[in-house]
Amino acid sequence: MIKCLYVGLGGFVGASLRYLFMLLPISAGSFPISTLMINFIGAVLIGILTEVTGEIPPITSNGLLFMEIGVCGGFTAFSAFGLETVLLIQDGKNVTAYIYIGLSIALCIIGVIIGETLVKSFKG
Repeated sequence: MIKCLYVGLGGFVGASLRYLFMLLPISAGSFPISTLMINFIGAVLIGILTEVTGEIPPITSNGLLFMEIGVCGGFTAFSAFGLETVLLIQDGKNVTAYIYIGLSIALCIIGVIIGETLVKSFKG
């Protein structure tokens, strides 16, 4: 149960940081530059954490649960996607990595469409 507390606290920190980052006056017209930057920063952070620990999978202590799943996950789930893709490629599972990339992008877009469609259908 203590592990859940570490993840939850990290998630609070990460989600709060994401919110504060989104308040920064960064603009590129209609292009979602803030989200792109958040995803990139989260990916860099999880890459640093993974390399510093030198462990695969990198989740071995409460501190890493706090940082990787909590903070990075609360800041952006895209960082986990990036890490998992790199690990697949490093393991020589390139085809699996490409399938994972394609499915992740397609299913997330389809998921948003399904969610919007469900709400619209309930609204009438």
